[in-house]
Amino acid sequence: MKPLYVRQLQLGPMENFVYLLGSPDAKEVAVVDPAWDVAAIEGAASEDGKTITCAVVSHCHFDHINGLPDLLKRHDVPVFAQKAEVEFSPELRQFASSIKSLSPGDEIPVGPLKIKALHTPGHTPGSQCFYCGSSLVSGDTLFIKGCGRCDLRGGDPDAMYRSLSQVLAKLPDETKLFPGHDYADVPVSTIAEEKKQNPYFQFPDLASFLAFRMRPRR
Repeated sequence: MKPLYVRQLQLGPMENFVYLLGSPDAKEVAVVDPAWDVAAIEGAASEDGKTITCAVVSHCHFDHINGLPDLLKRHDVPVFAQKAEVEFSPELRQFASSIKSLSPGDEIPVGPLKIKALHTPGHTPGSQCFYCGSSLVSGDTLFIKGCGRCDLRGGDPDAMYRSLSQVLAKLPDETKLFPGHDYADVPVSTIAEEKKQNPYFQFPDLASFLAFRMRPRR
């Protein structure tokens, strides 16, 4: 299992996590969900001797992609997104010349590293997580002790249940979880810990998941 360089940056007023991913021994890195402060993202990469060679987006919501215009002005790099998300999102289609559409299971090359794109719809139709080595960057699909909302445009609680129970819950227990927001008391978890503590992993069937997930908000 290849080692992974991960730099976690908490940026912006919505407690977003932005990530730099790559090989520890190579200069190339991907920036995951470039938002809020591109100069800070660049500075972190430079501090670690890294160069941003691509961007990858977990989904199209503003708080995850609002740095794309600035990033693309500074760096002529490809932007990887799920095909389903590009079709869903006019916000992403405005970057059509830079977008590289992915199909479920495609791999994103970052220097010598390959990052697997896991299509995990539910929060949006083309939400995706990024899996490499023993690490998962989960965007707004899976949080520590939580999961993404399904009541926004494009949300689908049935799809969210399948993404959690049939995709993410089947990853190795030791997989490190790096979520899209700093919503918990710790910034990193594991799939094993989430199976124990995350209420959205506790339901044996779709009906019970929906009864809990779609209960009225207080």
